[in-house]
Amino acid sequence: MSEHRAERADATRNRRAILRVTERLLDEHGFDHVSLDKVAAEAGVGKGTIFRRFGNRTGLMRALLEERAVLLREAITSGPPPLGPGAPPEERLLAFLDALADLATRNVALFAAHERACAEDKYADPIYLLWHGHVTALLAAARPDLDAEFLGHTLLAMFDADLVRHITSNGGAARLTGSLRALASSLLATQTA
Repeated sequence: MSEHRAERADATRNRRAILRVTERLLDEHGFDHVSLDKVAAEAGVGKGTIFRRFGNRTGLMRALLEERAVLLREAITSGPPPLGPGAPPEERLLAFLDALADLATRNVALFAAHERACAEDKYADPIYLLWHGHVTALLAAARPDLDAEFLGHTLLAMFDADLVRHITSNGGAARLTGSLRALASSLLATQTA
């Protein structure tokens, strides 16, 4: 029994080391310079460990973003309002966009790497599907007359890493958050007949 625990502790340590090294290399050198060989060497694990755990570089970027996004996922599914259940859909949508803007501005290099790694199947990516499903459901609840699926994609497109960098370089995170709130609020405004 203690052998099994030691293996699990070792696997946990390896996972943490791999993700920390990946994050550091990403921040220091960008996505193009994050190779599985380099990550394995600096994390002190075999390349096979990375392949078994993450599959490939796409899986590694997805795991790193999932680690960052787990608190957001928990907040929207079971956290307190307005981000969590119990608040009107309009308030929940604005709270979600605020939280996602905060996550994006603090992790813009990771968002960029994730976008590049998942470019071929972005709309099938589990993180994107979760976020899109949440935004779509809130839009549909608030404004059933709108094309919630399309507008969900439109709002999430505002989190493109290059756009986040551009907007925040001239106005900071407050500009991104304020502009997203204004856009979403205009979408949610009551339709006049």
